[in-house]
Amino acid sequence: MAEQYRLEMVGVSKSFPGVKALDKINLKVRPGTVHALMGENGAGKSTLMKCLFGIYNMDEGDVFIDGNKVDIANPDDALNKGLAMVHQELQPVPARSIAENMYLGRYPLIKFGPLKIVDHKVMNAEAEKWLKDVKMEFNPKAKLGTLSIGQMQSVEIAKAVSQNAKIVILDEPTSSLTDNEVEALFRIIRDLKSRGVSMIYISHKMAEIRQIADDITIMRDGTYVGSWQVKDITDENIVKQMVGRELGNVYPPKDDYRTDEVLLKVNQLCSIHERSFQDCSFELRRGEILGFGGLVGAQRTELMEAIFGMRNIVSGEIEILGKRVNIKHPQDAIYNSVGMITEDRRGNGIFGCLSIADNTAISSYRNYTKTMVINSKKVDEVVKDSISRLSIKTPSDKTQIQSLSGGNQQKVIIARWLANNPDVLIMDEPTRGIDVGAKFEIYQIMVDLVKQGKSIIMISSEMPELIGMSNRIIVMCSGRITGEVENEEATQEKIMEFATKFDINDKIGESSKQEVKS
Repeated sequence: MAEQYRLEMVGVSKSFPGVKALDKINLKVRPGTVHALMGENGAGKSTLMKCLFGIYNMDEGDVFIDGNKVDIANPDDALNKGLAMVHQELQPVPARSIAENMYLGRYPLIKFGPLKIVDHKVMNAEAEKWLKDVKMEFNPKAKLGTLSIGQMQSVEIAKAVSQNAKIVILDEPTSSLTDNEVEALFRIIRDLKSRGVSMIYISHKMAEIRQIADDITIMRDGTYVGSWQVKDITDENIVKQMVGRELGNVYPPKDDYRTDEVLLKVNQLCSIHERSFQDCSFELRRGEILGFGGLVGAQRTELMEAIFGMRNIVSGEIEILGKRVNIKHPQDAIYNSVGMITEDRRGNGIFGCLSIADNTAISSYRNYTKTMVINSKKVDEVVKDSISRLSIKTPSDKTQIQSLSGGNQQKVIIARWLANNPDVLIMDEPTRGIDVGAKFEIYQIMVDLVKQGKSIIMISSEMPELIGMSNRIIVMCSGRITGEVENEEATQEKIMEFATKFDINDKIGESSKQEVKS
């Protein structure tokens, strides 16, 4: 094989029951470069990387590293051969320390008589060094569960860097990071490039690809479309090659379907934890898409989880259609026609071992149950209609949801709430890890819902998305609502001004900054 390539994958194929996920895929990565791997959700990008990393066994195909053919039996074998992978879906051990998560499966050991025990001193010191290397100076002894998803992603990146790999796979690494964290990651990537490390970078964000990638390979429906140098292909052509068709505007036409009727009213809601959201009040009108902006740690997710009954509050009121409601648990929210698509898809969104059908219908079984008997025929109709409506790529509705791509898992979660038909739908980062084609489909679903008189609260860390989809935007900083702006007046600068607005006399924000160091 040509030695100018650090990595070469040739003719890789992989099938699962009922579907061919990869069909003779080729990938060539040069030393010291960032190679973007792009395609719609379900195109096979993550499957290809799992084959490379030894999570899946290839049905056919060969892998060459520095011109030498290699067989990769499992992830441990991949690590030994100089590969590291930062997965899109995090699988943390929240109850253990940051250092223990970073060194899971490769703990430094010390002899203690006839026994070998973990050398925590060495492990903590090494973890601290690598965390500083990625500009994330967390206390390595702190519980990983005290971090946000974005911070956990940063720990995963530090873990990959610490393995001194010569090929690093980054699967949607910036999906939960702030702009500052993204810039820190890009500094790390550029540093790794200067050391000759090759990186495979899976992302749907065109701006990132332009900023960080050298080469690009595009996949579509499990097949190889082609490879280009990034400078030689336009954004429009990238999208066309990914989806196999021309795409129009990024967002659907912006119409205002709001009425004067207030569906949801939140009055002075305070978290039981003083470091979380405090004194939050807002209204949601029928037919409105209400955006929530802010940086990581702004407590937007925590506020929405409290409204959905996932977190305790110490004071404040929630009203739905003018009636005060007492929401203690998610089932209370569902009963009051509120649904929520969570940010952490794997952690509290999907039921991995259940089928697509079960994941779709699980929140609405009560609507199709009479005298303790589920109307299976009706449920099947609803499931099939939802799968068709959202163009979910799957061989069968009986397929386990964990076998789907991240984007198709997200579509199933949306299908779940469409089946339940809520009046208020909270969508926390609804397009995280979603390709441009699927994003537009989800945006169109949102527009269709508000046309029908439903209302949507959308948390998004992407300011163009907030501006492109919201009728009105509320911004939070350090647990407080710091600003509100109508769409026609919204700019990225104004949103960022509110997102960084902090009263020096308010100790909550300062406490939040110290949380992960305590």
